[in-house]
Amino acid sequence: MKKLLKNEKGFTLIELAIVLVIIGIIIGAVMKGQDLIENARHKKLANTVKQFEVLAWGFLDRKGYFPGDDSPRDGLIEGNVSTALISSGRFLDPPTTNSIILGSFTFYVWLGNSGTRNIIAVTNTDGATAAVLGNEELAYMEAFDTSIDGTANGNGGRVRATTTAMTLNSGSWLVTGTPASATWDTANVRALIYYFDRNP
Repeated sequence: MKKLLKNEKGFTLIELAIVLVIIGIIIGAVMKGQDLIENARHKKLANTVKQFEVLAWGFLDRKGYFPGDDSPRDGLIEGNVSTALISSGRFLDPPTTNSIILGSFTFYVWLGNSGTRNIIAVTNTDGATAAVLGNEELAYMEAFDTSIDGTANGNGGRVRATTTAMTLNSGSWLVTGTPASATWDTANVRALIYYFDRNP
């Protein structure tokens, strides 16, 4: 029995080093995988918001006015967007909700106007007014800003950050209010505003 124990050896330093390198590679892959998942969610938000834009333009092509451009037909979205998109537009697969669920976050897409231009707003609430966005939610907004404007500054281009408490109508998917532009790092950012039909 003593002879068998003499021949047993432990791991060499090289073997331990190889194991540590493999563990490091696995941890790095997991961390990179999490970044890839988060980036995919950012792109999904951007693509879904753009689908609402495509629906608005498709509605304009079919009907001659934007969804929610009620009387008078002045080119501004100011009425019931959801009914227009779901029923009047006669789309094959219209959206049944204005919410986008991405992991633990839920965002809401609204159409309306800023007084002189049509907008799409993205918020984190379905309530009467837009709530303040958290840091992780702002990362989604910055990614969308970059996808449209090429940079995430929030106060220039077609995508803007706003601290204005926009009024939301969950029954009609309508947003109203005059958004004041801000940067993404400003405290109390409440919504992303996308001027989809004309530059502000």
